[in-house]
Amino acid sequence: MTDRRITPEDVEAARDRIEDVVHRTPLDTSRTFAELSGAASVGLKLENVQRAGSFKIRGAYNRMAQLSEREREAGVIASSAGNHAQGVALAGDLLGIETTIVVPEVTPAAKIEATRGYGAEVIVEGEIYERSYEYALERAEETGETFVHPFDDEAIIAGQGTVGLELLEQYPELDTVLVAIGGGGLISGIGTVLKAADPDVRVIGVQPEGALHAKPALENDRIHELADVDTVAEGIADTRMLETTFANAREVVDEVVGVTDRELATAVTLLAERAKTVAETAGAAPLAAALSEETDLDLTDERVAVIVSGGNVNLSEHAELTRTGLGELGRYTEARLAVAGWPTAVGDVVETVESEGAELDVLERARRGPDDHPNRVPVTVGLEGSGPGHLSGVLESLAALEDVSVVESGLE
Repeated sequence: MTDRRITPEDVEAARDRIEDVVHRTPLDTSRTFAELSGAASVGLKLENVQRAGSFKIRGAYNRMAQLSEREREAGVIASSAGNHAQGVALAGDLLGIETTIVVPEVTPAAKIEATRGYGAEVIVEGEIYERSYEYALERAEETGETFVHPFDDEAIIAGQGTVGLELLEQYPELDTVLVAIGGGGLISGIGTVLKAADPDVRVIGVQPEGALHAKPALENDRIHELADVDTVAEGIADTRMLETTFANAREVVDEVVGVTDRELATAVTLLAERAKTVAETAGAAPLAAALSEETDLDLTDERVAVIVSGGNVNLSEHAELTRTGLGELGRYTEARLAVAGWPTAVGDVVETVESEGAELDVLERARRGPDDHPNRVPVTVGLEGSGPGHLSGVLESLAALEDVSVVESGLE
């Protein structure tokens, strides 16, 4: 394998190049997440509040700032599931370079509109990222535009590594860092910096179970490509690492763990509730791993850094994820009621829920099914409470109403 490893000096040079452009994002310590994970302390590196909503501007600007005058005039093309698109578009706007971004159909509308907002042309091509990538390469050959890879590029990796330099300054005592892996650029850059400073620091990669390619790749010391991916975390839904990221990651990553989509939803929910921060599923993946009871990851008494890598998410999608997360935490359920005396009895339902100290998230008349009583109105309610016991009590109180019966609930 060709040696395409970056050095700490490359990352230092990248910081000099981008320091007037990117934010030095905060490190927010969380006692709650330390207690939940068993760690001595947990620091959240909030790249979700970075310019363009993720760490991607670091690598994109570092790469594009080094283009020749001829390359700048020819323009830049990139492929992305969303965050790299915005990073390249913003870098192009700042550097005066025309940019074209190819995105797959699964890309959230918010990311597409934000990319256009930075002045880029956006082309939607392909059901998955791989097709968008192939299309962008084909167009680059035809037009002479410079293709800016989302991760498999030394300058990109060096730019992402500046997150590691900030970590060393903000959290020098850290023992373990948790980083999401899509194509591997972020973890390669951060790992290079941290391992050079202290070889004993653990660098742990996190991927969705439905896109878990890095674990077998690093365990078998060869690039592993998935036939397809299946995860809610579209930002890290890559099928493989490539030569440059693999060459770097294999030297600095200690372990890779997988998390479920439900664990991702729970992490998104807890970040919103406890840390008051909006994260996309890819950005929440490291916290999901820290809190997971299914992995063998032991963080007991360690000082842990969690990279919250991005916050670009549709608000409607975020609401759905948090509802799923609350369900996983036992604090949300939906129930189907049979109500006599519609709509008068609905008032009794509302009053009962409120008197029990719960929140009524949904109340709607449902479509009647063949098993529903012909003289009762089927109603769906969504309830939020403090836990399974609380919600069970609310449902018992509803069932005790004269004109209401509980047909089924998510707690059964």
